[in-house]
Amino acid sequence: MGVTGIKSPLPVVEPTGAPPPSAAPALPGISGLAAGELEAWFAARGAPGFRARQVAYAVWRGKAESAAEIRTLPAGLRAELDTAFRFDTVGDTEIRLADGGLTEKALHRLVDGALVESVLMHYPARGSQRERHTLCISSQAGCAVGCPFCATGELGFTRDLETAEIVDQVRHAVRRLAVDGKRLTNVVFMGMGEPLLNLDRVLEAVDALNDRRRFGLGARHITVSTSGVVPGIRRLTALGPQFTLAVSLHAARDALRDVLVPLNRRWPIAEVVGAARDHARATGRRVSYEVTMISGVNDTPTDAHAMADLLRGDHAHVNLIPMNPVAHTPWVASPDDVIERFAATLLDAGIATTIRRNRGAEIGAACGQLAAERSGEPPAAAVARRRARLVGESAAALRGERSHEPSPVGAGE
Repeated sequence: MGVTGIKSPLPVVEPTGAPPPSAAPALPGISGLAAGELEAWFAARGAPGFRARQVAYAVWRGKAESAAEIRTLPAGLRAELDTAFRFDTVGDTEIRLADGGLTEKALHRLVDGALVESVLMHYPARGSQRERHTLCISSQAGCAVGCPFCATGELGFTRDLETAEIVDQVRHAVRRLAVDGKRLTNVVFMGMGEPLLNLDRVLEAVDALNDRRRFGLGARHITVSTSGVVPGIRRLTALGPQFTLAVSLHAARDALRDVLVPLNRRWPIAEVVGAARDHARATGRRVSYEVTMISGVNDTPTDAHAMADLLRGDHAHVNLIPMNPVAHTPWVASPDDVIERFAATLLDAGIATTIRRNRGAEIGAACGQLAAERSGEPPAAAVARRRARLVGESAAALRGERSHEPSPVGAGE
């Protein structure tokens, strides 16, 4: 089957080649239906309401991969369901294991050939901490934000994921965990794409994951990440959800963040942090700030003090993350001692700070790395131009010069 490190008998296959041409649109994924929509589907066929509950249980708790497996339904209804819906939108999946099996990287090929990734991370019980199993999922195929230290940014934007394509990443991981009698404890929207640029579908996915009639994961075990889409953060605040908001900050100076997070050319740091601050006040939930540490770029004492001044007194937590290798970027991760000094500056300012150690480096577990590998190498001349541009832009940013280039296509739309 060409799959590395499979530890369960699940039907997991390595995606190969382009998908077959289809004359008709793909069937909708059944996991993307709200409870009322499924009930309406059965009612239109004269079936009682409890049939919808039977199907929902099979999809979310019984782990059914087709209607044929729902033996509590009459054969006629099973056949109709299988002609109306797909029970698995991420079935063509490759799994790679790393860290002695503690990290599982999944590459999912969707029906149109788009590639997305999810990463399942296992954390054994330690001291007073219980065992955890956290899944990082994607909300888009590719990404329009264009962060140059991220492999997904190299791929560009393909399309938004449908609700079922988001939650089926979760269902796929749950089936793998069930083989060993384990259960998923946390879901983080930190995979490929910018969740707040696909906010309607992300909110539907969060609702499905949180709904006791469907997956039933507590809102406080769900984290939604953003590169700083201010209108999306404001909308989340208005809705008042209790899940955790994570902001990919990466720099506390606008000139530098323009380079690291091109989307910031539309929303300056003060606006991003202001929106996150309001979200924390409204929900009572601490905001998590993610900072990818890049040697000689955003890890200087000046940057550490700027971040301390920016976040001092906020209900916030900062995660410092060494940069993962990205093939077409001239940068490397900050040395450990530099990251530790940066963390000390934030801690001295009273800001909760954690240094996160990367996992799964040998299997390309960082966002977009495996999909980028499958997409092939760009021309050498293009790589050289990209590297030269980033070197020039980062040098200008360190001098305090802001970029006047337009924000990426689709950003904030």
